Amino acid sequence: MTNVDITQELPTVISFCSGYGGIERGLDLIGFEHRVIAYVEIEAYAIANLVNKMEAGLLPSAPIYTNLKTFPAHLFRDKVSLITGGYPCQPFSAAGQRKGTDDPRHLWPYIRRHIEAIRPVQCFFENVEGHISLGLSSVVSDLEQDGYSTTWGIFSAREVGAPHQRKRVYILADSNGVRCDRGQLPNRV
Repeated sequence: MTNVDITQELPTVISFCSGYGGIERGLDLIGFEHRVIAYVEIEAYAIANLVNKMEAGLLPSAPIYTNLKTFPAHLFRDKVSLITGGYPCQPFSAAGQRKGTDDPRHLWPYIRRHIEAIRPVQCFFENVEGHISLGLSSVVSDLEQDGYSTTWGIFSAREVGAPHQRKRVYILADSNGVRCDRGQLPNRV
């Protein structure tokens, strides 16, 4: 296993609904140096994949929490630069039943609560195209109510050279370098 170099101050990341670590790998590919300090993933296969990558030295070691609903966010208050996540798409997906907030896999309220507790500088999330017509406006509104400037866009895998379309919504929330308290807009420079 590779040891994490804590002498170098890198932006810290917590990965929610980590899957195989794709968002964090994307950060690597664009040259954004960072240090993941925790993964949160419930699926056993994805957890095994993350552990295998850590053991092979392909991912720095970091704890893996298995339940987003009980994640101890208070332990990370003011220690996180970026929260990433590809939260479950089934509540919004055309392939699912589009139950939105009535779907038991709807995790946005937990993620929001963790953002409020942790107060990261930025958040970056991914979801399916169907999120645009179901739930995205609430996510953006929640983030802005909590003091983040928020933008989103839809991008396809084809745009970056893949042979398939696979459109996804990406959401970026930024506190402009100031840690946010709920309902308090950060001071703008």
